[in-house]
Amino acid sequence: MRFDRASSRTASIEKIPLLDLHRQYQSIREEVLAAITRVCDSQIFILGPEVEALEREIAAMTGAAAAVGCASGTEALWLAIVAAGVKPGDAVITSAFSFFASASAIVRAGATPVLLDVEPGTLNLDADKTEQHLRAHPSAKVRAILPVHLYGQCADMDAFARISAEFNVPLIEDAAQAIGAEWRGRRAGSLGLAAAFSFYPTKNLSAYGEAGIVTTTDPGAAQHMRQLRNHGSPRRYYHDEFGWNGRMDAIQGAVLRVKLAHIEEWNRKRRSHADAYDRLFAAAGLSGDQAPMQLLARTAQAQHVFHQYVIRAQRREELRKFLAERNIGSEVYYPLPLHLQPVFSYLRMKAGDLPVAERAAGEVLALPMFPELTEAEIGWVVTSIADFYSSF
Repeated sequence: MRFDRASSRTASIEKIPLLDLHRQYQSIREEVLAAITRVCDSQIFILGPEVEALEREIAAMTGAAAAVGCASGTEALWLAIVAAGVKPGDAVITSAFSFFASASAIVRAGATPVLLDVEPGTLNLDADKTEQHLRAHPSAKVRAILPVHLYGQCADMDAFARISAEFNVPLIEDAAQAIGAEWRGRRAGSLGLAAAFSFYPTKNLSAYGEAGIVTTTDPGAAQHMRQLRNHGSPRRYYHDEFGWNGRMDAIQGAVLRVKLAHIEEWNRKRRSHADAYDRLFAAAGLSGDQAPMQLLARTAQAQHVFHQYVIRAQRREELRKFLAERNIGSEVYYPLPLHLQPVFSYLRMKAGDLPVAERAAGEVLALPMFPELTEAEIGWVVTSIADFYSSF
């Protein structure tokens, strides 16, 4: 495929945001308003039938035994960690290259995050380094492994399942960015003891506010999480343990049910857009070994849902400025690895300890990605990046 820079320039394109939720809203507006009206008419605003129905639908979609709706993706992580039996003084292994909640939820459970490096290709948690850590620290109280399905691609769940079985340590999936993703035909959310999903407004399946859900393969764990999300209360005004107010609003449940009916098609479009980016970058000579930017690796066993389309770019900050001048949105996920965050200074880790994550933090750049993105817009993004690098 030949890349024609001139033909990719479209005068009518004035702005390409990183994410445009307004386009999505226009396509489902009447469905959403009807769902919200249904909740208002019922006057049941917290949990209730809408959330219960969403839980059943998400469990069926993922292949999990049960799902527990909650107030946010962060809350979902905490519920999953505590339900897995993690207690104060324990440790949980996770990725140093992720959103803050992957580690802060561990701290909230009273445990210590063990932050490890990532694979250079996918930037997912490195299973070999996880195994090495467990062998090198046999007396450590590691009570769970929390791989992150970064950007919408599952971590190496074959390797993590083997490690989990050998060391008798449960797996918790951080699937916040991975609704609908698969590993060998099995959905994220059914690949470990439990999985945490976020429905933050930027996610592939997004609420109109904060919301999250935990899936689990253990019905007993689901019952425990339902109690934890409601102040540790098995029945009103009786409390068996300290939980939290982590309940999902019914309006969010109703909105998510509307969107869930569209998620397969929306994810298909995201994959199609990623294919278009790949083809155009290759045609422009921008994705080879010696190119000034690189694409992240795709794992053959995984079906990616492209929550983000991320490249690794030389002169990244200059490129971001150049794109912004053309009204093209971009973002850095994430500019500082977790082990270098000031709040984790007590872990006594320093620059150079996790070199793969640290290098990625200086190179990654997310480009516009949402289902309603057009081929012309993708072409203009690629043209703009080609223009930037041709000037050097």
